[in-house]
Amino acid sequence: MTIYQFDGTMDGLLTAVFDAFALKEQPEQLVTTGDALPLFCDRIYQVTTDEEKAQRVWIGLEKRLSREAMKLISVSWLSEVKELNTPLFRYICKVFRQGDISKNFADPDVLAVTNIARRVLHEQLRMKQFIRFQKAKDGTYLAVVSPDHNVLPIITDHFQDRFNDQPWLIYDAKRHYGFNYDGKTVIRITFEDESAVPFSLNNGKLNEEVLSSDDQLLQNLWRTYFKAICIKERMNPRKQLNDMPRRYWKYITEKQ
Repeated sequence: MTIYQFDGTMDGLLTAVFDAFALKEQPEQLVTTGDALPLFCDRIYQVTTDEEKAQRVWIGLEKRLSREAMKLISVSWLSEVKELNTPLFRYICKVFRQGDISKNFADPDVLAVTNIARRVLHEQLRMKQFIRFQKAKDGTYLAVVSPDHNVLPIITDHFQDRFNDQPWLIYDAKRHYGFNYDGKTVIRITFEDESAVPFSLNNGKLNEEVLSSDDQLLQNLWRTYFKAICIKERMNPRKQLNDMPRRYWKYITEKQ
């Protein structure tokens, strides 16, 4: 059994595809460096990430796949799940051998990549529904999230389009980065010292000294309204959890 190890980046995975064809071999698995290896492993090949090789593979994919299929590959990668590595690696290798197989759901690798991408797209929709902004005194709107998958790169266009007349910051507390819109452009940001940020990473609340008084009033009104429209006789906790999973509650105003 031949195992390829890579650094866990997309460029690394694409380099692994390039090397597999250059070496004329097909490894059984692609694993991240540091992961546990199978018991029966004859050979381990360490992939050295090469941006030029990765670019050549990506360009080759663009020539063979539709824009929709290319987007699906990119979206699946945002899942950050390790079980994607081998199926995606084999999927890409098959594209170069067989052509566009993106609609061949009888192929287990195509099905695996597609299903993982769908999970990411589903969470993208959830984020659009459950993000709650708070207004700071300087006029900036803040939202803190902690999604299972790395969906921030594919939701910023939605908020830039919807809230293009106001500055905002959406921060991923799990991955320690965010996107800031200043009214013109969106930029990726990180904080050198998260302990000094004016909001809580645990519940997303802005510190009282920077929270707009108008926003505090609106939050209280929203909580009151949410409780008022709740009819006890019609409460269905199971359906509520299905519509609004518990993992989103800590950042949602009406659940705090």
